Amino acid sequence: MTHLDASTQEMEIDDSLFAHGDEDLMNSLLEESSSTVREGTLVSGEIIQIDGSDVYIDIGYKSEGIVSISEFKEGEELSVGDITEVVVKDLEDENGLVVLSRRRAQERKHWDKVRECFEAGIPVKGTIVAKVKGGYRVDVGMGAFLPASQVDLRPPSGPEDHYIGQTLDFKVIKVNARRRNVVLSRRMLMEEEQKELKRDLLDKLEVGQLVAGKVKNITDFGAFVDLGGIDGLLHISDMSWGRVNHPSEKVQINQDVEVIILSMDKDRERVSLGMKQKTQSPWDSIGEKYPMGSVVRGKVVSMTNYGAFIELEEGVEGMVHVSEMSWRRRIRQPSEILAIDDIVEARVLEVDPERQRISLGMKQVESNPWDSLDERYPVGSVVKGRVRNLTEYGAFIQIEDGIDGLLHISDLSWTKKFNHPSEMLQKGEAIDSVVLSIDKDNQRVALGLKQLRVDPWIEIPGKYPMGREVEGKVTKIVPFGAFVELEPDLEGLVHVSEISIERIDDPMAVLSEGQEIKAAVTKVDSKGRQIGLSIKQFLLKQDESALEVHNLQQEKVSTSLGEKLASQGGFLTESLHDEMQEEEGEGEGEGEIF
Repeated sequence: MTHLDASTQEMEIDDSLFAHGDEDLMNSLLEESSSTVREGTLVSGEIIQIDGSDVYIDIGYKSEGIVSISEFKEGEELSVGDITEVVVKDLEDENGLVVLSRRRAQERKHWDKVRECFEAGIPVKGTIVAKVKGGYRVDVGMGAFLPASQVDLRPPSGPEDHYIGQTLDFKVIKVNARRRNVVLSRRMLMEEEQKELKRDLLDKLEVGQLVAGKVKNITDFGAFVDLGGIDGLLHISDMSWGRVNHPSEKVQINQDVEVIILSMDKDRERVSLGMKQKTQSPWDSIGEKYPMGSVVRGKVVSMTNYGAFIELEEGVEGMVHVSEMSWRRRIRQPSEILAIDDIVEARVLEVDPERQRISLGMKQVESNPWDSLDERYPVGSVVKGRVRNLTEYGAFIQIEDGIDGLLHISDLSWTKKFNHPSEMLQKGEAIDSVVLSIDKDNQRVALGLKQLRVDPWIEIPGKYPMGREVEGKVTKIVPFGAFVELEPDLEGLVHVSEISIERIDDPMAVLSEGQEIKAAVTKVDSKGRQIGLSIKQFLLKQDESALEVHNLQQEKVSTSLGEKLASQGGFLTESLHDEMQEEEGEGEGEGEIF
């Protein structure tokens, strides 16, 4: 059938109408059909001709309709006689034909379907065709927008364009009739489906049940396992009876795992999972495996300021305190003698299965050197050592590796007083000393340096009797007096009140260090190991001696003159008078020396 001229096109009417001459009836039918066809209406029509790029369609109007073949899908088979839906765009073009649009008809048809799905909450099927700003364009029979945040439950881990070409179900979440806008969400549909699966799954799960799952995500504190619609948390502490530094040491993403349900909270949809619970705890028979006193071998897996943790087997660790690491050394930090992954031997000191603790001792594997210390260093024996440290109260002398003896400041010298050991000793200096005592329980050794010589105070009282005049050098001046060295390592004290005949308040006003002085011994205290000296007494004694000499000289002169007078009969001659004057003058001169 060919298309008719635009001026003569009419609806196909049964020829019988003309045969009976019912022209009025024919006109009535034409008017009725024309009144139902308006611009924008959706109508059905029959393809009557396919001519190149155009398709002619009979829509029951007075004129035929025309639509571009490009509005049909590529590859779609078209035949004369096929019925299709179109939208009237224009009732008459320049050729008198009705302009039709099949694309608009399809869009309107799909629009109505999308709107129905939106109102009823029914999913629609569509194909993601392109990546656009902020999301994707989806073909649901018409163009729709899918935000990137709504494409999946979680942000995509791979390339964003890997969704393109996938035909999926979507939920219509927004419809704008005026702008013909449609917004979709796949995520909301998946969440609703997941809720249904969770409810069904939670009803089936029970505490203690062994279930299969797949690792979906790994964090620092554990891993999330998909149990088939609900995620359970496998905490790092429930992965192994042994030490786990990070969950990735035990599981990997997408790994299939078997886990035990430890606890459930159906209201909050939380499930706690465990892997180590599939096997018996090694602490159940710990006392039999590691009896007290037994020697064990393990690897250093962790260290703190107070000790080191030794892994004896997977899930079993013992702790060695710093005080139990060495008999000989004072350990402040485990890192001084240990490193991570070191293999060590230790003795089991205590086992506490309830608290899952084992106390170990490394030094107990060896014999205690303090047990036989008195055999190696009997009291009274002389030992060689090195000054390891100096304190205000004494010096620590290392007599062998890890064993120090204390040389107290009071045992440095019999005769000399020290304010600090550094006045006599230096750190690192090698010295000999005498063992004074050994305390095994408290691990202490007392040493003495002065005991290498005989106590000079046994002889000092006899050597320095009261009143003896001595000479010495001022070694130190203090507010209350001055110390005077009488001989090496022997000092006496001149109190400030004994420095001068006259009263003085400051010893430094009349004395200086290094000055040579003479004094008299006024006190000897063997118990207190003190010698008291007096410059004043020495001076007073010197004055008394000078007076005695003067008196003796005067007596000598008087005796000599008496003898001369007697020889001259008791008369004083001029020559005798001059002689007396001369002797008297000599006596006065000698007296002035004192």
